[in-house]
Amino acid sequence: MATLTKITAQRRNQERVNIFLDGEYSFSLSLVTAASLRVGQTLDEAQLAELRVEDDYERAKESALTFIAYRPRSMSEVRRKLHDKAFDEATVERVIQRLSELQLVDDAAFARYWMEQREAFRPRSQTALRQELAQKGVGREVVDEVLGELDERDSAVRAAERKAAQWANLPQEEFNQKVGAFLQRRGFNYAIIRTAVATLWEEHGQPNNY
Repeated sequence: MATLTKITAQRRNQERVNIFLDGEYSFSLSLVTAASLRVGQTLDEAQLAELRVEDDYERAKESALTFIAYRPRSMSEVRRKLHDKAFDEATVERVIQRLSELQLVDDAAFARYWMEQREAFRPRSQTALRQELAQKGVGREVVDEVLGELDERDSAVRAAERKAAQWANLPQEEFNQKVGAFLQRRGFNYAIIRTAVATLWEEHGQPNNY
């Protein structure tokens, strides 16, 4: 058993306190974890261990919240971040579960966000999007569901819109080759490329450049 003799606020982090047992510094805790503690109470080994577990959870949760504040993240990205910070598996899964309950981490919402961002700023093929989402750790079923909403032909047209305008004065054959090669590099398949190139030529090509 140990007696809690002092609780002091940390100077550099006002969200944490220092815990003194039997007159000596022992460890630090988050304010949330330390809220129920009182100077003079006695703590056994099981209680001390539980305090450390709860503190790890609070620290991991805060780390995860900071990580997802910049942009939505997949569950796998959050897991990887917490593992990199050396939190144990039980703590990581507890944080993931809590964030999921709060709908702060949701792979379907993340995949939809990722697709919409790509569509808005850098359209690409379903194949390319699948690869990117797989790298983010999003499951296949979720990816299939979200990408099922994507009009890939429209994505291809928008992806090459600027290039098509740039090459509008080229002969049709050269226009087709350049736009087709550009879309191929974006991962679009032949059927989509053929349809998109025809649409773009109709919109941008010069009638006398056959």
